[in-house]
Amino acid sequence: MSKSITLDKAIKFALRVVRLSKYLNEEKKEFVLSRQLLISGTFIAKHVKAATVAADRQGFSSEMFLAMQRASDTELWLLLLFEGGFLEEKEYRTVNQDCIELIKLTASIAKTTRNEAP
Repeated sequence: MSKSITLDKAIKFALRVVRLSKYLNEEKKEFVLSRQLLISGTFIAKHVKAATVAADRQGFSSEMFLAMQRASDTELWLLLLFEGGFLEEKEYRTVNQDCIELIKLTASIAKTTRNEAP
């Protein structure tokens, strides 16, 4: 894995989302929300990875902010899947906890780097 804890967590979460999306498609025959979940959940890692190669602090902060927004979107899709009866409470709670951790982590990083002097 990488040297970035945030990137490692985002990649592991993205892979978990891929498996969950596949399960929702194959077992629950749910194709709409699971597609949104797949896009937002994997784009968290995309934006965190982009932040690691950003040209400057502003670019880094912007990518982390985008990752946080995608994580927030993912939290919504997870909630809708749970409320819609496609996820059991235990499944929902564990994946949602990981999602909330990514929201907090990326938000903190984006805020800290934005507020630091150049």
